[in-house]
Amino acid sequence: MFGTGGGKIEKGETPDIGAQREVFEETGIEVEPFFSKGTVTWETPEGELDGIYVYLYMADEDLIYETPKKTREGILDWKSIDWILHPLNLGIAEMVAQYLPVLMKKEGNYTFTYKNGQIPEITLT
Repeated sequence: MFGTGGGKIEKGETPDIGAQREVFEETGIEVEPFFSKGTVTWETPEGELDGIYVYLYMADEDLIYETPKKTREGILDWKSIDWILHPLNLGIAEMVAQYLPVLMKKEGNYTFTYKNGQIPEITLT
């Protein structure tokens, strides 16, 4: 599944706890264990820094989750990695195809900083 939820970190939460809560609220799936893989940041048109925390989770093979499912965050659906990374896919943000392969293949936490739609900097943190 791709894009399983999103939201804001609540007061007193760590990013990890906020991510677990948001995924559960949006899907009913308890994601444990999961892997904190880093952050993706970019500059908005107004010149402000914005970003997301990125986590990966390997679902159990016996997990049953009927999709597509409409939520307040959008439509959730199981997608293959090939679908997500396909160069002609207009169904996801362009930057996902740039950072996801790195996160899936390499150990560690990464910081991806976008400027003018490109990643001039990838940092292992």
